[in-house]
Amino acid sequence: MKRILVKRGCFVAAALAAFLLTGGAAGAERRPDSFADLVERLKPTVVNIQVTIVRKKAPFGKRSPLGRKNDPFEEFLRRFSGDQPPREFRNRAIGSGFVISPDGYLVTNNHVVEKATEIKVKLDSGEEFNAKLIGRDPKTDLALLKIEPKKALLYTEFGDSDALRVGDWVVAIGNPFGLSHTVTAGIVSAKGRVIGQGPYDDFIQTDASINQGNSGGPLFNTRGEVVGINTAISARGAGIGFAIPANMAKKLIDQLRETGSVVRGFLGVRIQNLNPQLAKRFGVSKTEGALVSNVNQDSPAARAGVKRGDVIIEFDGKHVRTTGELVRRVGNTSVGKSVKMKVLRGGREVTLAVKVGKLSEDRAASTTGASSHKLGVELRPVPPARAKELGLPAGQGLLVAGVEPDSPAARGGIRSGDVILEINGQAISAMGDLSAALAKTKGDEDHLFYLHRDKSNLYASVPKG
Repeated sequence: MKRILVKRGCFVAAALAAFLLTGGAAGAERRPDSFADLVERLKPTVVNIQVTIVRKKAPFGKRSPLGRKNDPFEEFLRRFSGDQPPREFRNRAIGSGFVISPDGYLVTNNHVVEKATEIKVKLDSGEEFNAKLIGRDPKTDLALLKIEPKKALLYTEFGDSDALRVGDWVVAIGNPFGLSHTVTAGIVSAKGRVIGQGPYDDFIQTDASINQGNSGGPLFNTRGEVVGINTAISARGAGIGFAIPANMAKKLIDQLRETGSVVRGFLGVRIQNLNPQLAKRFGVSKTEGALVSNVNQDSPAARAGVKRGDVIIEFDGKHVRTTGELVRRVGNTSVGKSVKMKVLRGGREVTLAVKVGKLSEDRAASTTGASSHKLGVELRPVPPARAKELGLPAGQGLLVAGVEPDSPAARGGIRSGDVILEINGQAISAMGDLSAALAKTKGDEDHLFYLHRDKSNLYASVPKG
């Protein structure tokens, strides 16, 4: 019996190996014997990026030369050295990008170039150029650059990232650790990943090796089309990378080329995901859709007749499963476009016509309003019951629902459950107050937070970044 089982196991293993090597079912994508021909064709379209960041810092400011606040020797050192002009510190960073037009337009990540005072681009041929920043979109971490080549460049085109399937082969080319034009390959591990980068999270996950310096580089399919822009890696596990889907990026890149910025659609609702209890309460059979918890006055949603308690299940002909899907679809919809939206109201399906508005920065904070990603803290309005329990006036403060590890908020001692009452001396009562309050901090000063915690109030100093 044992010998028979071993033979059967070998037969099954051999059959499985044959299935995988031949591509499995009919029509399945086969792994090429080599990516060499593909890479040879694509490498000239990928660029290495080096940025210079210049910072000016006074020799003896809030922090002493030893890096400590309120150092007892600081006043002595200041007197000994006298007044000195601010010193310049130059930092360099690396990234990747790719050419999208023969006249020298390039795509990369926003975080690669956002603080740059100088951007240099190196082609596969060895030619170097100074690049101009045309536009950037921090919310999706995209940036568009332009160089002035002497002749037409080889370029690559975007593919259809929606057509990607989990298990498809992908190839990444980039500048990891400054090792120019390095090639790695792997498969699509997952799609639609939300990793806490912002309200427009919709990442492709891949096991193609992505490292520091790969940021902004292309993720190709086996036809040589860009299906993603490599932007992040998992801090908790090696070999896990994330890419912005091409279908999201190409719409935004067109806007950046035309205007230098991105304009997004706006509904004017506060929404939340459904759990089984809420679904039952609102007469929904599945925990799918976006539950409307508030409708802004005089907003596109209010004018369309959206009501608190509606569950949005379809927007512009596409099914809505989560709040994230709705936020992305509304944001990608042209301002002024009239679309049909289906909602469940009291268990009954209702079709509404809504004219999409323009999302301003203040609206972005209040509508998608669950978080402040620059600080690494998730914020929500204080529920009335919680405000009463804490002895706070209704509508005052914002509740800290979560803090990202090693974020500015975490380093400043902010904890989940804290209520932020003031930032830099300005009272905080809504997400829209954040931008103005944070803007009051000058230079490299820390933000001054005033918090309510454990039935008492306290201050916290939160670094900018």
